[in-house]
Amino acid sequence: MGHTHDILDDIRSQIDAHAEPLAQARERLALVRSTAEAFPGALRTYASGSLAQHTFIHPVGDGDGGLVLDRRVYPGLGPDGGGETPADISAELCGLLGPAVREVYPNARCGTSKRGPKLTFGQPVDGQDPTVDLVVALTRKDAPGLWIPNLKNDTWEASDPERHVKLFTSGGASLQRTRRRVVRLLKAWNKQYSIPGFSSHNLTVWAWEFSEPGMGMAVALNTVLTKAARRVDSGNATVDPAGVSPNVRLLVPRDTASRRLRTAAAGLEEAIAHDDDRDAVLSALSKVFYKYIDDPSPSSLAQKISALRQPGPLSTAALGLGGPSAAIPTVRSYGIVSEGR
Repeated sequence: MGHTHDILDDIRSQIDAHAEPLAQARERLALVRSTAEAFPGALRTYASGSLAQHTFIHPVGDGDGGLVLDRRVYPGLGPDGGGETPADISAELCGLLGPAVREVYPNARCGTSKRGPKLTFGQPVDGQDPTVDLVVALTRKDAPGLWIPNLKNDTWEASDPERHVKLFTSGGASLQRTRRRVVRLLKAWNKQYSIPGFSSHNLTVWAWEFSEPGMGMAVALNTVLTKAARRVDSGNATVDPAGVSPNVRLLVPRDTASRRLRTAAAGLEEAIAHDDDRDAVLSALSKVFYKYIDDPSPSSLAQKISALRQPGPLSTAALGLGGPSAAIPTVRSYGIVSEGR
């Protein structure tokens, strides 16, 4: 392991979920799931998303799960039944969950998200107050996966969140660990942008597809970024690995997504190529994780600004200017009062 791995580990220490909020997210989801099992026609509940896949980053947001209903108890519900939409059944489930959860969390409230009831708890831990999203799901009659709600449109959509968890947590212990770390790093990279380019699910699919046994964290991250960039450049779709949902969508235009991926892949490639030079690795990775790493090279903007703030004369070389080196005297800007005033 070289400097690239060590610096990526340093980033991980900044982005990994804090223990107490993460534990609260698990406890809250467990409470909501156990309560939902009393709902009429309940077949089972499940955990999904970042919590089940161990890929949460700081801050901890929502714990995802689902309640699978028996279609025989609700013959009118869903595309395989009488076509009834999910709005009413979601409201009924909320009516059960809200009062029960308030017995443990007095400030809890039950509203709805896109997929079903959303529980808020009003009891922060470490400045975070994890929520729970519970999908109301139906078994499908003649196809794999589940029908899950789209409450924005009051319709049902095909998905297989249980299968996703099995796939994304598959493989040997080493591969699982590397994949989880890569997903967390990808999430942190993606969230640096004011408009993220990719959903967490998209990043997780790529990490599952492109990470291979024997890869270290740095190589795996570089491989995922490089192969994802090639796919986006080619115009080929990223398909649902469970074979149930529609193709995974980008959140930004294709050219923007491609540029971000290629830039990040180039930064990782440069870091790995100079793995024995810590400053070179920092400089390369600062182009990827720019909110987590400062570029130590004298040519960086941050270094130039820092140099300008130092007392005493500066050299043109310190500012990265060409030509013969010369001293530049510092001056006090007009109208700026002295320190201590």
